[in-house]
Amino acid sequence: MMSNRPSSFYETTILSVRKGNEVIVAGDGQVTMGSSVFKSNVRKVRRLAKGDVIAGFTGSITDALILFDLLEAKLEKNPHQLISICVDVAMEWHKNPDLSHLDVMMAVVNKTHSLVLTGVGEILEPEDGLIGIGEGSGYALAAARALLSIESLSVQMIVEKAMLVSSDMCTFKNKNFIFESIEVES
Repeated sequence: MMSNRPSSFYETTILSVRKGNEVIVAGDGQVTMGSSVFKSNVRKVRRLAKGDVIAGFTGSITDALILFDLLEAKLEKNPHQLISICVDVAMEWHKNPDLSHLDVMMAVVNKTHSLVLTGVGEILEPEDGLIGIGEGSGYALAAARALLSIESLSVQMIVEKAMLVSSDMCTFKNKNFIFESIEVES
């Protein structure tokens, strides 16, 4: 995805893990410009659709707010059709000249689906229920994938440990994590 931001402007890490009867989305909230922390507590994980959907984003905050508004408006009309709504949002995002320049990637989850929306019109649903996007996502995703098979770990413990690994490995991360969760249907 092309960016109008300075190349030294770094994003947050968003991680989503689905295990048992819960799905959690977490973000670290740090934005770094060059070698300085620009802001350490950006809230990049939010609840939508009266709490039934959680979305996390990496990229431009202003661009994400535009997409949150679009997603929220569509969810209000049809709150139980997350996949088709995300298809509509991705199509509009990709085809609408006013939106096509937006520099953001989103993780969107509800009780049954975990999706990634990209600025090039892709909607991806991971087969293992794990999503990692953003600067330190490779570390967080690898740690979560390794921890997922340990039965004694709750989804909260997996997400916390994976985000800690990411924050320890990636220079541009902190430990100001935001967690949002939804109980999934059995």
